[in-house]
Amino acid sequence: MQMMDSSPSQFIRSFTTADLKPFTKFVHRTFNGDDCIYFLYSLQNIYANYGGLESCFVPLPGEGIKPRINAFRMKFLALPHPQRHEKHIASPMKGASCKRINMFLRWMCRDDGRGVDFGLWKSVSPADLICPLDVHTATVARKLGLLKLKTNDWKAAEELTSALRKFDPRDPVKYDFALFGLGINETF
Repeated sequence: MQMMDSSPSQFIRSFTTADLKPFTKFVHRTFNGDDCIYFLYSLQNIYANYGGLESCFVPLPGEGIKPRINAFRMKFLALPHPQRHEKHIASPMKGASCKRINMFLRWMCRDDGRGVDFGLWKSVSPADLICPLDVHTATVARKLGLLKLKTNDWKAAEELTSALRKFDPRDPVKYDFALFGLGINETF
């Protein structure tokens, strides 16, 4: 936030190459300064040419979320870049569970009325979302009989979401927070 003058939206839309110097030393786990700078350029490109992030996920009639995530990934990686940047944007077409993207979509598309999920985006229905699948959520889902697959991949995320749709077809992902919470409880 400090490197973006506490105004990330304005920064993304108007930064210049000179503004990016502080980001060259940014490091978080496997994400380095070069990755961060590419992300900033890519986001600037998306806001300048596609109308923002939400527009990257707007569905076509009859289209599920998987091709929309893939379309977003293609737009995000449209600028010239080293191969290493691609590992930071998961691909459902390659079988990744896309946990981070699905979590982001949950936050942006659902409104839980409690501030966990913001519900700012109205063009994507919560019914279309896929449950973010991580080790905690998957472990609990298997213990509860909601997930049979042994791998934590896209197919498993779809299987879990399908099971959750039986409880609420309009908002199956609302159960993610509870599954995750149980999963981090060591006594469950």
